[in-house]
Amino acid sequence: MAYSAYELLALIIVTCGIALQTWVGIGFGLLAAPLLYLIDPAYVPGPILILGFALSVLVVLKGRSELRWRRIMPAIVARVPGSWCGALLLVAVPEYLLSLLFGTSLLLAVLLTWRAFRLQMTALSLTVGGFFSGLIGTATSVGGPPIALIYQESNRMTARNEMAAFFLIGTPVSILMLIFQGRVDPLSLSLSLKMLPGLLLGFWLALRFDGRINNRSTKSAILLIATLSAIGVLYKGVAGFLAL
Repeated sequence: MAYSAYELLALIIVTCGIALQTWVGIGFGLLAAPLLYLIDPAYVPGPILILGFALSVLVVLKGRSELRWRRIMPAIVARVPGSWCGALLLVAVPEYLLSLLFGTSLLLAVLLTWRAFRLQMTALSLTVGGFFSGLIGTATSVGGPPIALIYQESNRMTARNEMAAFFLIGTPVSILMLIFQGRVDPLSLSLSLKMLPGLLLGFWLALRFDGRINNRSTKSAILLIATLSAIGVLYKGVAGFLAL
């Protein structure tokens, strides 16, 4: 399989993004999507979602013996009505306004959990996190941080494995929606296949250096990724408002 210079660059980006998400549970889409879009818009969103789903499969298989499906199930179930509400909001409220609202809310949540209080992982908090992950993810395409904030105080392996399970169930729904909209075509599948070596290499590298990442580093990474996501959503909202 031959690669152009741009495809090799895309492969490096995918490798780095996959390694990041394998370490801390989120981050692949945030890192890879904007950079891959600059190389070729066809990478977003289809190949990003397909590769993200494949990574979730690998992580869940790797950590299946430690995975507690019963604990993450409230978040998985709550994501469904959250996604439905997000779709309703997209119809009723301008997208730029939703981006401003959710970007501000997400940034406030990061600041509060960083300084003011610790989020305890309970069935209720997972339900709320799953709901808002579906809501914000559908409305703004940034659904990882709400559930990741619930896991920021958790053991890194627990956070990684259970967030992978959360995305494993939720991502196929998004892919099916794209298929019905005609946004997953043979080119999307071809690009996903070409990026497969980056997926495998990134996953292997993350496991190879797994012992060098501690729980404190994971919390810092989650908060940083959530902050960057909030800023990105806010920027999208401001840009949409200025374009009126």
